[in-house]
Amino acid sequence: MEQLLKHLNSVVRGWCNYFRHGVSSATYRYLGLYLWQSVMKWLRARHPKLGWRKIKRRYLTGYPAGLPVENGTVLYNPQETPIERYRWRGYAIPTPWTSLANMLNTAQQA
Repeated sequence: MEQLLKHLNSVVRGWCNYFRHGVSSATYRYLGLYLWQSVMKWLRARHPKLGWRKIKRRYLTGYPAGLPVENGTVLYNPQETPIERYRWRGYAIPTPWTSLANMLNTAQQA
């Protein structure tokens, strides 16, 4: 399970860092739930004779998160990724069209 968690964490953390600039809080919430359910299905399939309480006690962290853990490796929670919006910087960033318009204006004046 530790290898599974390490692989999932690296993939999900990279994906979340890539999309952290967008409006993605609802997607992070859905992704966290989907990951948790998938790992729980995997655990229940791997240990068919264990009941839910034993799986919960043995493989999940305590309240409030309840995330799967193995040897100190905890399933990454995408909702902990900070969402950083791009700041609108006004007209400080030149565009190709403004430089083209400036060139045309100087050519017409000459």
